[in-house]
Amino acid sequence: MFTKILIANRGEIACRVIRTCRRLGIRTVAVYSSADADAQHVRQADEAWPIGGPQPAESYLRGDAIIEVAKATGAQAIHPGYGFLSENADFAEAVEAAGIVFIGPNAASMRKMGSKAGAKELMMAAGVPVVPGYNGQDQSPETLSREAARIGFPLMIKAAHGGGGKGMRVVHRLDDFIGQLESCQREAGNAFGRDRVLLERYVQSPRHIEIQVFGDTHGNIIHLNERECSAQRRYQKVLEESPSPFLSEELRAAMGEAAVQAARAINYVSAGTVEFIVAPSGDFFFMEINTRLQVEHPVTELTTGLDLVEWQLRVAAGQALPLAQAQVPRHGHAIEVRLYAEDPEAGFLPGSGKLEALVLPGPSQHLRIDSGVVEGDTVTIFYDPMIAKLIVWEQDRPRALARLREALAQCDIVGPKSNIGFLERLASHPAVLEASIDTGYLDRHLDQFMPADAQDPALLAAAAAVALLEQETAALAAAAASADPHSPWAIADGWRLGHAGIRRLAFLHRDREIVLDVHGNRGDYRLETGGAELRIQGARLTAGGLSLRINREARRFGVIRREPRLTVHDGMQRLQLDIVAAYRPGDSSESAGDGRVVAPMPGRVVMIKAKAGDTVSSGQELLIMEAMKMELALKAPRDGVVGELRAVAGDFVEADAVLVILE
Repeated sequence: MFTKILIANRGEIACRVIRTCRRLGIRTVAVYSSADADAQHVRQADEAWPIGGPQPAESYLRGDAIIEVAKATGAQAIHPGYGFLSENADFAEAVEAAGIVFIGPNAASMRKMGSKAGAKELMMAAGVPVVPGYNGQDQSPETLSREAARIGFPLMIKAAHGGGGKGMRVVHRLDDFIGQLESCQREAGNAFGRDRVLLERYVQSPRHIEIQVFGDTHGNIIHLNERECSAQRRYQKVLEESPSPFLSEELRAAMGEAAVQAARAINYVSAGTVEFIVAPSGDFFFMEINTRLQVEHPVTELTTGLDLVEWQLRVAAGQALPLAQAQVPRHGHAIEVRLYAEDPEAGFLPGSGKLEALVLPGPSQHLRIDSGVVEGDTVTIFYDPMIAKLIVWEQDRPRALARLREALAQCDIVGPKSNIGFLERLASHPAVLEASIDTGYLDRHLDQFMPADAQDPALLAAAAAVALLEQETAALAAAAASADPHSPWAIADGWRLGHAGIRRLAFLHRDREIVLDVHGNRGDYRLETGGAELRIQGARLTAGGLSLRINREARRFGVIRREPRLTVHDGMQRLQLDIVAAYRPGDSSESAGDGRVVAPMPGRVVMIKAKAGDTVSSGQELLIMEAMKMELALKAPRDGVVGELRAVAGDFVEADAVLVILE
């Protein structure tokens, strides 16, 4: 076994590899960019070396610099993690040429899978089912349009190189094909350096099921069961679980056998994932082999009791697989979700900034937390905005989902916006509970998964009760410390001479002010807002949360308080508000209507689609930005004439920078 390895990655996966190495007594070397000097993987490794600037191309994609650090530190092997250079055959080859072991498959296997087009041809020859389509060398728009018409619609355009949901488009009409093709090619070129695409028949209402495979240098290849990843948004996995609730034992066995067959076709060594698309009928088709460890590998670990990173290390050191196929265990049910610094209500824009507070539930036999950040760290604009992975395990799926909801309810993030509310709606949605979700469901019904609205009457009533009880407690405490502790003014019920007691309570929700008129005190209130009325009785705030009756229905809520933020939670969803000290007329959400188009986050302008003097209509694309590995189309907020353009293609712009002004 190795005594020292280098980890050519950052964040959560680097910390994950470090944990296994520490348990095995293997020393670790981390590398870091200038943006990551204070990152957790740097702090947790036995030693860490700088390799360049903040952009990936200046650091984590510099294979030569990484290999030089490995040589200088005496590292015997390099673990690439996932992303960055993990599936780069040239890097794997260079590592081996330097006399260092690459902890992963060999370069030849990678090259066979590096092209989706070539992979499909290879799988067809090996007898693995593939989706009908076109993967030819002729990439002219005319040929691709002709092949698209032959395959029929809907069809999928996919980047032939790369993965992670980048460079993929579903096209429903021939008239839309060329526009979608150009967008796909542009995104593929930016992400992977090559813009070749392939076309595939789009399977309606498909499931995404992948098989974890493992091979060694002794010719052994087995699979470690499946993971279902059908909950996706724009081809990005959102929730992963094992075992799949969709598969019968017969279908499970057939897919496992096909996955091993696919791995044997490329003489696969180390951890890999064979991804299949599965039709409602149960017909399954090969999609690709990911020649690396997957982000969602913990669900396999929790249901098998195995450490896949340890297996990678042992196989790379020349050892045989420790188990035969018949010995692979499977027990219980595991589910993983990913907490991201992103704003679901703003199109899932990635965010950045300091984690002023990061509260996650404590790990246990039922809950695993994989994270690369802690409270006080900064989520940088240069990399994936993942904060943590929550992985739960239970004896069966319903109890695992209950564990997941419980874990999410305990999470709180202050700083960049997060997707916690979105994940809570997902974990409670009928399509997930009934295991009927397909890969396109989220995109078709995204509004069903948005975080709770501030007008949700029960959540709003709970928030009001918390704020009112806090006000009264503070007033009583102040009176007790005064010269007249029995003063009637300590009641804090809003009473005024000549009329009944009325208080005004104001909250901010996403910069929109919500005002309530309040009658009553000491846990019994009548709330009025927007012509609606709510009655609260018996409200009591304790360390365990809030209990009360809303219109006679008894309810219980969790409460998280971080001045001025107030979060109330009913066990299924949360509502976050800022308490406003005093009522201010006006709605801060009203648009100024000044016709400015601003950058929603830091990023690079990749294309300008209008020029000064152009007449544009509301919703028309004006320019395209690239930020945190995704393309963002910035559109005209109204009809008008472009008066000024303040950016050109290639510019790096800061958040809120004005890019276009409409006359």
